[in-house]
Amino acid sequence: MHKHRPAEAGTAPTRFSARQTIIGLRGRDLRSSLGLLLTQGLRQPLHGLRNGLELTGKLARVLRGETLHPVGDDPRFADPTWHLNPLYRRGLQAYLACQQQCLDWIEGSNLSAEDRDRVRFLVRQLTQALSPSNGPLNPQALKECFDTGGASLARGLRQLLHDLPRGMPNQVPPGVFRLGANLATSRGAVVLRNEVLELIQYQPMTPQRHAVPLLIVPAQLNKFYIFDLNARKSFVQYCLKQNIQVFMVSWRNPDRSHREWGLSSYVQALREALEACRSISGGEQVNLVGACAGGLTIAALQGYLQAVGQLDQVASATYLVSLLDSQLDATPLLFVHEEDLESAKRHSYQQGVLDGRELARLFAWMRPSELIWPFWVNNYLLGRQPPPNDILYWNNDSTRLPAALHGELLDFFKFNPLLRPGGLEVCGQPVDLSQVTVDSFSVAGRNDHITPWEAVFRSARLLGGQRRFLLVNSGHVQSVINPPGTNPKASYQDLEQLDGQQPQAWASDSPVRKGSWWPLWINWLQAHAGPLQPARETLGNEAYPAQEAAPGLYVLQRLEATG
Repeated sequence: MHKHRPAEAGTAPTRFSARQTIIGLRGRDLRSSLGLLLTQGLRQPLHGLRNGLELTGKLARVLRGETLHPVGDDPRFADPTWHLNPLYRRGLQAYLACQQQCLDWIEGSNLSAEDRDRVRFLVRQLTQALSPSNGPLNPQALKECFDTGGASLARGLRQLLHDLPRGMPNQVPPGVFRLGANLATSRGAVVLRNEVLELIQYQPMTPQRHAVPLLIVPAQLNKFYIFDLNARKSFVQYCLKQNIQVFMVSWRNPDRSHREWGLSSYVQALREALEACRSISGGEQVNLVGACAGGLTIAALQGYLQAVGQLDQVASATYLVSLLDSQLDATPLLFVHEEDLESAKRHSYQQGVLDGRELARLFAWMRPSELIWPFWVNNYLLGRQPPPNDILYWNNDSTRLPAALHGELLDFFKFNPLLRPGGLEVCGQPVDLSQVTVDSFSVAGRNDHITPWEAVFRSARLLGGQRRFLLVNSGHVQSVINPPGTNPKASYQDLEQLDGQQPQAWASDSPVRKGSWWPLWINWLQAHAGPLQPARETLGNEAYPAQEAAPGLYVLQRLEATG
């Protein structure tokens, strides 16, 4: 995964959230921000004149050869030509000066905080698009063209024409990754299949296993194999090697015929999976892990079980970058209005599903400096195939969201129902998270652009029982896929005291620990996993016999099969 880089100096980072991703970002939103920019320029002519004069002075200094803005380790300008060639150096400095002056103009304007964030987002999109590194005079592109006798330009043009219908540069080379071959290779079998999910049981990797199994519940928006990319990154194999029985939910990729599937449909299917885990393991309890929207799903399941007096079936619950408290700051909701919520509901219900490709494009435009423009340069200017990246392959292996669940998620962000006892009803039962007294472990990412960590912190405090919260120094996916020994810069913050703390105060008080959080979590999980017992090689049992080998059938359903 691409490394996170801090926002430009002197600006506040613009964040997005899970709410924005399930609503979408339309052209009219950007046009509205452009109108704000132009209108404000007319309203504050002296402010504009002052910034114009400052920029003129800076450009004059640039022409004299001064360096106003150090580039640092910005990979866009890593080629030494940007720094050694006088023309390129001046052109780069002029670009950086214009970019910074635009941001300074926004910061000094009379726009409201929300409008300032919207305009800042638009300006960043425009200035990143206009970066000289994206143009044909990029020194890398010129060298590649010279070295290949123009073949790189021809290849780049072919790839551009191929990608135009998608509206996105290709992020992964074709034919490199294959499920069951070099992705999702952990041995196991499907032991339950219902209309909504497959349940995969994994083969043990140690002679002994803990009695209480682990059930992993991924987000409905994504496929499960982010937890089983390869042996080096596999969360599944890490747990297996620590004597944990592992079961995995693989959600079906819904089509238009499944438009009525809502949260209760997923909870009911997950309840069947829970029963299968208990039956196969021979125990009474199961440990749960939910990621992103999967965390909301396991919370809803536990709320249902609590209401019907069966919460003792759950030994512990782990929430990975999951929102239960959907109250978010104004900044992530830059383009969200009441009419947008209703429009998004109508759109998905007419289609039957929310197309995963829409989400993939939105995720990419949230971080264009990482997920758009590097591939523009690589694929079209250099005429190369993108480098293999298993996480980006998974990210592009999109799924759909049924219309009913999409609408419920929009209402979840609109009404924030889990703050109130009975505010959310699942399978006919009211949910009260304060009565869910299962021990919980919550993980958030400091640089998460989907589920802001402050909201994840507040979500952890909604739960009853003993609670643990960790803050990882990574983004949405990297916070979860955090295997020991793979990232020398990995660290996390951990402080068990949550009550009476505000997020920023907690972060200030909690110590920073180097390394991956996985070992700390596995120790916590093992304390809830029961005694060790001999591992059984046979998968499934008489009631739930082993069927297809992992990764199963549902994960192979692609977007093209729209039903």
